[in-house]
Amino acid sequence: MKTASVAETKSHLSSLIADVEAGTDVLITRRGQAVARLVAEPGAGGYGWAALRAWLAAEPTEGPSVAQMREDDLL
Repeated sequence: MKTASVAETKSHLSSLIADVEAGTDVLITRRGQAVARLVAEPGAGGYGWAALRAWLAAEPTEGPSVAQMREDDLL
């Protein structure tokens, strides 16, 4: 478990959330006393980057391809 003061949390919230998404709980302290804990939401899997990459790699069954949409500045 990672520990961060309230001031550090305010300054580095995005980084701490990334740590939580990676599986690390974060204990937030004020004047050395624990006041809160950041934990991952059950079932939260973050962004589905693998699914997005697979979708981009697949050719659509109808309509323009991803490559054509990029070329036409639609993506």
